Amino acid sequence: MMVDSTTTDQPVPDQSAPGHRLLELVAVMDRLRSPGGCPWDAEQTHRSLATYLLEETYETLEAIEAGDDTDLREELGDLLLQVIFHARIAEERDAEAWSIDDVAGGIAAKLIRRHPHVFGDVEAPTAAHVEGRWEAMKRVEKQRTSAVDGVPLAQPALSLATKLMHRVERSDVEVSLPDADVPELADADDVGNHLMAVVAAARSVGVDPEQALRDATRRYVAAVHEAESAL
Repeated sequence: MMVDSTTTDQPVPDQSAPGHRLLELVAVMDRLRSPGGCPWDAEQTHRSLATYLLEETYETLEAIEAGDDTDLREELGDLLLQVIFHARIAEERDAEAWSIDDVAGGIAAKLIRRHPHVFGDVEAPTAAHVEGRWEAMKRVEKQRTSAVDGVPLAQPALSLATKLMHRVERSDVEVSLPDADVPELADADDVGNHLMAVVAAARSVGVDPEQALRDATRRYVAAVHEAESAL
């Protein structure tokens, strides 16, 4: 549904421009946060919205896993709302304010900078080349000294372990993984069943599998740092 400028006090965006509905969403958020708008929206802060950001992320992932295209479109909209909402809150600051244009401009500049094989004259014949260069450029830009720097340790343990191993595999560091009796796994179903069996085994001895894996990932990070120091 198009926004009526007579009710939002905002001009209707140029419908001939790609992405004009994004401008419509910005106009709606402006109306909600402005005087006379929504009391609930006006009270929100970055911290109060954090729970919704996480919730919408999980709902988007669920839509992807379910293969429901209609739900995915809706959930992406809810996720986009969170981005617009946070940017609007930041825009209202008295000092060090920034807006959705700064967010969009920042990511556009990053994409151009991180894709010299597209916007420059660098060669990157395969996806592996692209990924490796991306990680190397990120490490230089962020001034990271470790292969595992910048990995958010608060994420779920399984995705955390996967991300850490991915980072280390693309570095010059060699770190052994814990020895364990793992059966031969042929496909995703085998992996899923094995993980379920591990969870059941952990519960049978009174161990929280999420926390146990999180502890193991922290030991892995410590081993990575030790190996990097030796280098």
